[in-house]
Amino acid sequence: MSRPWVQIIGLGEDGLAGLSDASRAALAQAEIIFGGPRHLQLVGAGPRGREWPVPFSVAPVLACRGRNVAILASGDPFWHGAGGSLTAQLSAGEWQAYPAPSTFSIAAARLGWRLEEVTCHGLHAAPFARLRPLLSKGARAICLLRDAAAPKELADWLTAQGFTADLQVLECLGGPRERIRNAAAQGFDLKDIIAPVAVAVTIAAGKGLSRTAGLDDALFASDGQITKRPMRALTLSALAPCAGEVLWDIGAGSGSISVEWCLAGGRALAFELRADRAVNIRANAAAFGVDHRLTCIEGPATETLARHPIPDAVFIGGGGNAALIDQLWALLPEGTRLVANGVTLETESLLYAQHAARGGSLLRIDLAQSAPLGRMRGWSAARPVVQWSVIR
Repeated sequence: MSRPWVQIIGLGEDGLAGLSDASRAALAQAEIIFGGPRHLQLVGAGPRGREWPVPFSVAPVLACRGRNVAILASGDPFWHGAGGSLTAQLSAGEWQAYPAPSTFSIAAARLGWRLEEVTCHGLHAAPFARLRPLLSKGARAICLLRDAAAPKELADWLTAQGFTADLQVLECLGGPRERIRNAAAQGFDLKDIIAPVAVAVTIAAGKGLSRTAGLDDALFASDGQITKRPMRALTLSALAPCAGEVLWDIGAGSGSISVEWCLAGGRALAFELRADRAVNIRANAAAFGVDHRLTCIEGPATETLARHPIPDAVFIGGGGNAALIDQLWALLPEGTRLVANGVTLETESLLYAQHAARGGSLLRIDLAQSAPLGRMRGWSAARPVVQWSVIR
């Protein structure tokens, strides 16, 4: 095999001094060196250096195919670095990597934290809400941040979410300017922060999100069109989400089913006819930190279904009819899980007929909550729901 034309080199804040002999040799042989301004300065790239474009793109590297090219990335290039973005466009024989310790590894070594007990996040280009599903009392996280202003922004966000947190601000780890300082999220007042910066978070108090299905309805933006908490828990149990799977949520309303599916590690396409409800779906996706997993599609679902990735499961929460189910039955591969809920007599009748024709299981759910009844209390019944579950 000929020598790869791209050398991907992990670089620490100690610059050339921290590189292995193999990394230094690969760098010395490079005709062109790509990296951020800080990286290029650390290795003295001189006229060989080329800064990454803004917005980031690997196209300039691909345009140099066949020449000796070095890529500089902080620490481990394949942990929130440029390595994965680049190699997705290359064949296996075109590149070779020389990883260095990641910022996460150095931070854990400084703090004495077990990395397997910590969550690690690249928030330099992602919203803080990505943390929300993972935060609870006692949780620890190491976060890479965008710039010197971001630690205070993170502290303010944690406080606004109702968490009390201890922060350790880790500046320029592994280099001569390294500094580690402690601060509380509430009233955060550290000054003169220097990038690159990471923050280690320890949650001291605050209520996180339950890991079981059926989150409080009040957590969702909604106009009232929402699968209520007990029904949502039963529906998600029937849908049986698994990490990496895709859901089609048809007639999504507030998107609560899609949100909880994504919190379980899947991806969801929420189809909603009404624009005002689509606004709520997107707001809920952002608030729960799953907007990178949940896509809202406005308009009649029947007109666009075939254009989207085939799902592992489908939920029909609103607007179900025989024509839609016929379309899904023709479109979906065998093994796809389908769950439909019905409240009206007409939808109940539809689900009875589908069960008779296509099998699966029917579940009638009658729920009641206690409510004042004069000077005492009685049961206030909700409308019964019929749920049809079937595997295509």
